[in-house]
Amino acid sequence: MTADMSFDINNLKEGFNLIEIDTDDKFDLSFDMDKNIDLFIRIKNVSEIDVNINVKKDNKSTIIFWNESKSSINSLEKYTVEDNGELDVVYGECNDADTNRKIDLELLGNDAKGLVSSASLVRNKKNYVMNVINTGKRTLGNIKNYAVVLKDGKLMIDAVGKINAGAKKAQSHQTSRALAFESGQSATILPELLIDENDVQASHAMTIGRVDEAHLYYLMSRGLDIKQCTMLISHGYLMPLLDYISDEELKERLRDELERKIQETCLM
Repeated sequence: MTADMSFDINNLKEGFNLIEIDTDDKFDLSFDMDKNIDLFIRIKNVSEIDVNINVKKDNKSTIIFWNESKSSINSLEKYTVEDNGELDVVYGECNDADTNRKIDLELLGNDAKGLVSSASLVRNKKNYVMNVINTGKRTLGNIKNYAVVLKDGKLMIDAVGKINAGAKKAQSHQTSRALAFESGQSATILPELLIDENDVQASHAMTIGRVDEAHLYYLMSRGLDIKQCTMLISHGYLMPLLDYISDEELKERLRDELERKIQETCLM
């Protein structure tokens, strides 16, 4: 398929939906989400993605992007959530190609909730800019990132939690973890909190480092080789992503995809 691709919201049903992206050009995903929809978006091939989604009042949705493209992708994504709405946007980035993502998720309505989370097995360049913006009162924004950086991998995450003036009793939290197995691998995470309101809660936590040598030695002393150790540790590091998915069908699908890709990559 070589023409521009777009998606019609009328094709989506309440509950679980699967979308496959396979195009040489641009993919547009723009609509008002006015029902509870869970999307599993499998990216097979695309050069550019443009997303503009608004979650309507009282609706709850999860969107999972599973990237298996063999070519580089530039993705520009904007999400908004109205009163008492909830949106989780989750990324499985375990492919062997460069990815650039810019994500803006704004909690416009009161009592809105939003999560941006990623699990990345990094062998190329992965650059993410993640902005979660609290505008409504009593909103809850979260950023969760888990990454394992392998040989030749370069990871850059700019994670910004912003609470605008007037967003009273809002919460903004983020956690990012990146693990490398060899020296020379690159992981940079910039956690930022921008707070313009007093009556709020905000936090960030970050860990970046190499695998513990004692831990690795212990596993190898039990008969595992280095590739098997890498697979086992990667599995434990990336699977917490599943904790933030409430839909059991989506959770099992993503678990299967992660396990398959970890095994493929780490045993090469």
